[in-house]
Amino acid sequence: MTTTAPRPVTTVQTVATLIRDRATAAPDQVALREKSLGVWQETTWAGYWDAVETAAHGFLALGIETGDRIAIHSENRTEWVVTDSATVAVRGISMGLYPTNPSAEVEYLLGNSGSRVHVAEDQEQVDKVLAVKHNLPELEKIIYFEGRGVDRYEDPMLMSWDAFMELGRSHRAANSHALTERMAGATEDDIAYLIYTSGTTGPPKGAMLTVANVNYVVQRLADTGGIIDPPPGPEDELVSYLPLCHVFEKAFGHWFNVGKASVTNYGESLDTLPTDLREVQPTIFEAVPRIWEKMHASMLIRMSSASLLKRLNYGFWMKRAEKLGKRLVDNGGTWTPWMRVQYGLGYLFLYRAVKERLGLKRCRYGVSGAAPIAPEILEFFMGIGVPIYEGYGMTENSAVATANRPGRVKVGTVGEPYDDIELKLDEQTGEILIRHPGVFAGYWRNPEATAATLDADGWLHTGDVGEWVDGTHVKIVDRIKDIIITAGGKNISPSEIENTLKMSPFVGEVIVIGDRRKFLSALIGIDYDVVSEWAQRKGLAHTTYRDLAEKPEVRELIQRQVTDANAKFASVEQIKKFGLLTKELDHEEGELTATQKVKRSVIEEKFAEEIEAMYR
Repeated sequence: MTTTAPRPVTTVQTVATLIRDRATAAPDQVALREKSLGVWQETTWAGYWDAVETAAHGFLALGIETGDRIAIHSENRTEWVVTDSATVAVRGISMGLYPTNPSAEVEYLLGNSGSRVHVAEDQEQVDKVLAVKHNLPELEKIIYFEGRGVDRYEDPMLMSWDAFMELGRSHRAANSHALTERMAGATEDDIAYLIYTSGTTGPPKGAMLTVANVNYVVQRLADTGGIIDPPPGPEDELVSYLPLCHVFEKAFGHWFNVGKASVTNYGESLDTLPTDLREVQPTIFEAVPRIWEKMHASMLIRMSSASLLKRLNYGFWMKRAEKLGKRLVDNGGTWTPWMRVQYGLGYLFLYRAVKERLGLKRCRYGVSGAAPIAPEILEFFMGIGVPIYEGYGMTENSAVATANRPGRVKVGTVGEPYDDIELKLDEQTGEILIRHPGVFAGYWRNPEATAATLDADGWLHTGDVGEWVDGTHVKIVDRIKDIIITAGGKNISPSEIENTLKMSPFVGEVIVIGDRRKFLSALIGIDYDVVSEWAQRKGLAHTTYRDLAEKPEVRELIQRQVTDANAKFASVEQIKKFGLLTKELDHEEGELTATQKVKRSVIEEKFAEEIEAMYR
């Protein structure tokens, strides 16, 4: 009698095994929703794993080996995470690109990563890679999700998503155990992701995150010692809209989903986010400061054109919300019975409608990360009953470092280190050093940068200057490279001044200048939508951004915002002169990173004449 050898079984948890196991345990439970042509389409865990398994077999059919890189260039959608998870399943390395990456950056990222397969969303993204494919010798196949326009192209490298999935189904039928055997070889040291840094000071670097790094994030953010209480589960809804190639969105929009079975919703685009939020009403919502600022400004715009009665009602209850927010700040985020009574009245007359309009009526946990946020913004949302907790993390530590906790909030800080995270400040520079199991394996093909960031003892040198508050919470002062030293020798953090000024709904962007100079100046970009609304009410006709920014009345408006902000700082930290940008800063022109961070060196070079004019 002969016996068949047992098939190997995966012993290491990965993103792929989590999806597979949820498909077994709760096959009919909703895992994902995606809005298409105004209708939300659902994908169950069984459907999710079926798609991942089929795509993984497609990669096996294409000859993808362990450690090969697969690039994804698309807006957030179901196929994005299917491709990502299938890549992990075959022990490949997933690398995402921002939808806004121009062709030159696509060439650099694909070339640096050595990607064998590039998965693009549509004709726009396909054209970017076709324009540079001759410089990418390692690239073998381009798969596209949407065929409109691309199906006319005749290029052997191109393959439609439907054809790719059909290839996967054929391979799956003929080699049913091939994926199981590949997954069985997974180790915690496998590189699962290449996540490229924003590149504010040079070419982006690919941070290598391992299977162990991801498993640590899933555990730390949502289990023992986590920040969300109770932890996320199937009843929680999230809206995924920040780019999935960024570690912040990957943690919340993808790893939370597979790790805790929360439901992720993909809207149609960033432009439809307000509508998507109102329809989903997520229970957990993560955002960068600019999104929170936009939501705050949207309420001010809406009220400015409301009836007199609505404006009076809004003004009355928002003054009380402001006081509630300040009391919550003083109380560490904890509500007292009397505060709840006051809030209950405001909820009946205003806060419920405001939260529903913003799409945050059910939000039990909001997080702000990736950049500093003005304390006044946090107070606003806390006052209307939206709990926001500022946290701190970066690509190189898998987005996990510190966070404010319920009942232990200190506004103006990024919170406390997690229980098993080692965090210290360099005695000479104040730089934040971190050591924990989520710290990355190093930079791809860049040992010099790795050695400069990750020391021999495993400490990650973050590049951020911090200070302790009350011995428990960490305050980020600024990036070391961004600290301004004036001609008088005063060290100044530009981000604190910039964020204070951006509290004004009329201000969209601020770049404080002053290194080695006698005083501080600033280049300021208006928020076109808000200032345009203001100008229309004043009867100021205008056409373009430049036309509006050059109006004397607009300069007077911004001068008032600068004066108000200056009142919060010592004289040496005040903006003495400013110039108004006559165009919006743009990623494709190299002024912003894909994550909308200002490239200060580029700005100072491109606007050198305007800067020098302020110092003449």
